[in-house]
Amino acid sequence: MKILFLDQSGSLGGAELCLLDIAKPYGDRALVGLFADGTFKQLLEQQHIPVQVLTTQAINTRKGSSLLQGLSSLGQLLPLIAQVTQLSRNFDLIYVNTQKALVVGAIASLFSRKPLVYHLHDIVSLDHFSPTNCRIIVTLANHFARLVIANSKASQAAFVAAGGRKELTEIVYNGFEPSQYQQQQAQVLQIRQQLGLGDRFVVGHFSRLSPWKGQHILLNALPYCSKDVTAVLVGDALFGEQDYVTQLRQQVITLGLEDRVHFLGFRSDIPSLMATCDLVAHTSTAPEPFGRVIVEAMLCQRPVVAAAAGGASELVEHGQTGWLCPPGNSQKLAEIIMTCRNHPEQAEAIAQQAQIRASQRFDMMTINQAIAQLLSQIVTPSID
Repeated sequence: MKILFLDQSGSLGGAELCLLDIAKPYGDRALVGLFADGTFKQLLEQQHIPVQVLTTQAINTRKGSSLLQGLSSLGQLLPLIAQVTQLSRNFDLIYVNTQKALVVGAIASLFSRKPLVYHLHDIVSLDHFSPTNCRIIVTLANHFARLVIANSKASQAAFVAAGGRKELTEIVYNGFEPSQYQQQQAQVLQIRQQLGLGDRFVVGHFSRLSPWKGQHILLNALPYCSKDVTAVLVGDALFGEQDYVTQLRQQVITLGLEDRVHFLGFRSDIPSLMATCDLVAHTSTAPEPFGRVIVEAMLCQRPVVAAAAGGASELVEHGQTGWLCPPGNSQKLAEIIMTCRNHPEQAEAIAQQAQIRASQRFDMMTINQAIAQLLSQIVTPSID
C-alpha cells in the first residue's frame, strides 16, 4: 500500500509524532507532504521517511479564523491543491493529519479519485475552533473521507456532536514504543544535579506554553504545597503566545516562587526529564483530545495527575494508574501533589501499575496493525 500523508506543520507536536510512527513502517511506499519546513521534516529524514515540503508560504488561517479570513487564504491553497492532486495519483490513498491538510486533501481526493482518510487529533468544539472551522472540518470529513480515525472516545464524541457521521469513525489511540522510555538511574541523578534540584519534590509539566495548557494552574497550586515542592516547566510558546510566557514569569514573581519554578524551554530529552520528576502534572483547562504526555509519564513509571476532561479521562484510572483533578482547580491539584509527596510508596505502586497498563494499551506494533487493518478495508494496494 502506497500512502501520501499530509500535515500542515513543520514543528513537532503530538499529531506529528503520531504521524511519524504511523508512516515509519511504510518506508519508501510513503511520502509525507508538509505545508511548512522545520524540525518535523528533519526528524522524518533522520528516520528515513520520504518527506517533501510542498509550500514555503504560510497559510494564513488559524483555528479561530472567521469565514472571511478563511476565504482570504484560497489564493494560497489553490496551487497547493493542484500539487497534491498530481502527487496523489502515484499513491493508493491520501492520509490527512491536520485541519489544513484536510481542506487540501479533501479537494485533491475529489480530483484524483483517491480515497481520503482523516486522522482526527482534535476536539472539534468551540473550545478549540471557530464556528466556521468546526463546520469546515465536519462538512469535508462527512462528504470526502472514507474513514475518520479518532484518537480517543472524546475526539469521536465531539466530532459527532458537531455533526460528524459516527459511522465514518473508528477509535485508535496513539501508539508508543515502551523501550524508548526506560531510563538509567545514574542519568536521572545527573540531570537533577545539573538542574540544582537536590532532594526537592519535583513536579514536571511538559507542554507548549499556552493558556489552555494551564501552566498557570500549576503555579497557583504551589503556594498550597510545602516549600520543597518545585515545578519544572518544559516547553516554549508557539503560534504567537509569547505574551502568556511573560504572564507566567510575572506570576512567579507575584507569588514569590522564584526559587521554586524552573523554565527549561524546548527540550528533546523528554523521557530523561520525566524520569527526573517525582510527579508529572497535566493541567489543560479545555478538554484534551488525547494527552500524549500522560502516557509518556506512565511509560517512564512516573506518577501522573491529569485534568479530568476529554481524552485524559480515558487514560487515567483515578487512584489506580494516576490521579484525576477537576480542570482549573489549583487547590485540589495541590492536595494531590501533597498526597503523592507524603505517600511515596503509594505513588510508586500507582506508577508501576500505570507503566504496565500503558505498555499493554498503547503498544506501537498493536496500534499500527489496527490502522493497517482499517486502511486495507478501503483501498486496493498497488502492485509494485
